Formats: sequence, C-alpha cells, structure tokens
Amino acid sequence: MKNLELREMILCALFVALVAAGAFIRIPVGSDVFTLQFMFTLLAGLILGGRLGAVSVFVYILLGLIGVPVFASGGGPGYILQPTFGYLIGFVVQAWFCGWMSRRSGEYSAKRLLAVNVGGMAIVYLFGLSWFYVISNFVIDAPVSLWWVVLYCGILQVVPDFLLCTAAAGIAVKCRHAGVWVESAHSDSSFQVKEA
Repeated sequence: MKNLELREMILCALFVALVAAGAFIRIPVGSDVFTLQFMFTLLAGLILGGRLGAVSVFVYILLGLIGVPVFASGGGPGYILQPTFGYLIGFVVQAWFCGWMSRRSGEYSAKRLLAVNVGGMAIVYLFGLSWFYVISNFVIDAPVSLWWVVLYCGILQVVPDFLLCTAAAGIAVKCRHAGVWVESAHSDSSFQVKEA
C-alpha cells in the first residue's frame, strides 16, 4: 500500500464514500427497499482491482465499526452481532474476487464483467445468508428456519441484485474506456492507472 499513486488513493477514498452513501440510497421495489451499496462494492472491485477494491470496502467497514454511522442502521462494534453483518464481510471478499477475476482474461466486455459480478453476488449471498442464520438462531435468540433465510434473504433478492450486477458491468466498461481504471500488472503488488 506504500507505493500507491495519488490517483489510486483518491479512487480508493472515493469508493469508501460511495459505498457509505450507497447504504442510504434507497430504491423501493414492491414491499422491499434496496440500496445501491451492493452495486458500489461491485464497482470497487471492478475498477480498483482485487486488492484495492477489498481495501476500500474494508476501510468502509472499519469506519462503521469504530462508530461512524455509515451502516444502514448506524455503526459501532455491536454491529457485528447484527444478522446482516455477514453481507458486509461478503462485500470485502466480493470486491477482491471481482477485481481479480475481471483481470484474469484481459477481456472487459459488459457480458464478461456481468459473469464476474454474478460470481461476486454468489459470494455475498454465501456470507450473508450464513451469518444471518447463525446470528439469528444462536446469538440473538430470534430463530428462523434455513428455508426462510434462503427464501427471503436470497431467492427474493436475486432479480434486483442481478439488475445491479448488470448496471455495475455497464458502468465499469464505460469507466475503463474513460481511463478510470486501476490496472494490475502480473501481481497484486504492482498497479498502474490505465490512461485512456
């Protein structure tokens, strides 16, 4: 992290702010409300690459855990015991995965990035649903069945989240063409910002 260029640091800080703001941008869909946080964590990985994308999302979570009210329901260390905290952990892994996978083939089409995003979505669901089930049943004594968690926290969220995956892929392609893209060389220790 010592060798980051100024532009890379600015982009990282920008994504910390975007992920935080995304938690409060609410879009009503039927009886549910969705935020843009998921899309911004996808974009963090795609645009910044695996390492910097994960770092940006991790810094956002760290800010929330030390008490800055950047989470959807506030902040503070007690947030770890929230059933939804697993999604935040999943966002870090997702950002790394999306950044790493998007650069493996050298193909940056919207279709390719959408496939990467769907993989990232599966990661978030794995962490989010598992954490929700464990915390609800064994920590806060609010028992829910595994099927309930899979249905309400997974299956019913797939369509809106897939649309956000699609939007993130399209935005990422445009950002790459505009030169807003951190390109990794052969390892995660070497980064350069792609010029248009």
